[in-house]
Amino acid sequence: MNIQSNNPIGIFDSGVGGLTVADAVVRLLPKESLIYFGDTVHYPWGDKSTAAIQAYSVRICDMLLKQSCKLILIACNTASSAAYELVKEYVGNRAKVVDVIAPIVNHIREHCKDKTIGLIGTKQTVTSNIYKKKLDQLDAGIQLQSLATPLLVPLIEEGFADSKITAETIQQYLAQPVLQNIDSLILGCTHYPLIKNHIIRYYQGKVEIIDACEIVAKAVHGLLSYHNLLNRETSPKKTLYVSDYTETFEEHAKFFFSEAIHLEQYPLWDA
Repeated sequence: MNIQSNNPIGIFDSGVGGLTVADAVVRLLPKESLIYFGDTVHYPWGDKSTAAIQAYSVRICDMLLKQSCKLILIACNTASSAAYELVKEYVGNRAKVVDVIAPIVNHIREHCKDKTIGLIGTKQTVTSNIYKKKLDQLDAGIQLQSLATPLLVPLIEEGFADSKITAETIQQYLAQPVLQNIDSLILGCTHYPLIKNHIIRYYQGKVEIIDACEIVAKAVHGLLSYHNLLNRETSPKKTLYVSDYTETFEEHAKFFFSEAIHLEQYPLWDA
């Protein structure tokens, strides 16, 4: 299939979290048009079954492919762990596919040899063990200490990212024994950059925070450049879809994209 360089990039997540990655992509690739889908009906995905996440992901990819997206970015660790291989097979040669896990693993391979790395993420991401499997394959002496932090996504999605209750919840999680004596911490959910300041304050500069956003954006740039698919035209468009309208999503979208945004409701199916 002939993929055109002026076609948009498609990005999807369970809700607002993927906007952190979308923002990084826009800053690095300002000429690219963007179509974003937030599945606000079914969030959080972190406590859903693998089969459910795969079904949501494939349905969203259908929508993005109908709009001729040249690249689909799974801007969600949960979906990357549960559905990346299925999505890649399903999309085939119709578009390029990028997840958020492989770029992080590549970053760790280059910068974190023989270190102890912490990981916080959703239950699905942590129980999938995908980060440990991929890091063990590197044979780089990396020790991974993982903790599921399921309360964080609902707090962020409900607009409490900057609240005292969120700060206290983060402190409770990060104080767990499994996350002691680490050199770096992977933010294993694209929602977590929205609470990154709380995490930085907790560690007081003693732990490197590995944030996927810019790392993933560079991976998108590299793949498009390699396949000669970077957009050379101007006047890019940004279109955002949600499976159900929420004020929180619109507020976050306006925060990340200061210019006028086009937000539409697109139900995946009857919730």
